[in-house]
Amino acid sequence: MVAPRDRVRAVAVRSASRRAERVATMGVLAGDGIQQCRLPGAQDRHETTCYAPGRGGASSASRAEQAVGYHTVQLTLQPGVRARCSVHPLTGRESVPERISVIIPVLNEAGRLAQTLYCLQALRERGHEVIVVDGGSTDDTISEAVPLADRVLQSPRGRARQMHAGTCAASGSVFWFLHADTLPPRAADDLILQALAVWQGDWGWFDVRLSGTRTLLRCVAWLMNRRSRLTGIATGDQGIFVRRMAYARAGGFPPIPIMEDIALSRRLRRLYRPRQIDAPLLSSSRRWEKHGVVLTIFTMWCLRLGYFLGIDPRHLARFYPGHRT
Repeated sequence: MVAPRDRVRAVAVRSASRRAERVATMGVLAGDGIQQCRLPGAQDRHETTCYAPGRGGASSASRAEQAVGYHTVQLTLQPGVRARCSVHPLTGRESVPERISVIIPVLNEAGRLAQTLYCLQALRERGHEVIVVDGGSTDDTISEAVPLADRVLQSPRGRARQMHAGTCAASGSVFWFLHADTLPPRAADDLILQALAVWQGDWGWFDVRLSGTRTLLRCVAWLMNRRSRLTGIATGDQGIFVRRMAYARAGGFPPIPIMEDIALSRRLRRLYRPRQIDAPLLSSSRRWEKHGVVLTIFTMWCLRLGYFLGIDPRHLARFYPGHRT
């Protein structure tokens, strides 16, 4: 027998879904689709908060989400354009469409960056943004990035500092940190938003596949994916994604020269359960091939052990393969 509260909730969810569909039909403005979709409660089309403020403001919306949870509805706004809105199952209040900010730290990546950015153009067409943060490149990295990114920033060198600078300029409700030599799977934005919505998660990462053809490299990728599932710790090669609010609550990336990805994962793991996407990113194996697979594995495990034992990352950075300060 269904409890009265469950019946009320089921009716509210169906009502919220129908209301969201009506909003999608009536709220589309002429132009580029998702970025110009105005929903009730949003102040303008560049609204960046995850939930539309109601009588109690964004904080009360967050408390309501924690107490009840949101029902996610995929809306078709225009042919070929999709947006994902969160609809509260009891109040029927809609949020603004979720926007992903892809943040790519770079340093002398000319010849490699363009391929990654080309793979992200479909995400830009669906209303997401791509931000490239340069740490002082002396090659053609910036000229490659300008026509293919929404914003190209410059910051002090260091992945942690560069990625944090990107979050300060981002307008999305979700941050996705991607390396310049890493190619995303098809429809990566849908995979991220589904992982965050279906499981009510706040952060996660992708499985990874290395670009080399050697059998040992496939073993390395398999071990990386298994290790992450067992420990709840991800590395930068795996494309960490996180909601803006979760990133802020965790304190963001610490200003350290290496191990910033592990440090952020540890902070987030204490607060939220991570989500891992099976569809793999294709990450370059150049580091492994340049320094030797076995030597790179041994070096990375020694560095991680040193970090977990409390050795200052500034000292460990001297032994990091190819590290540039």
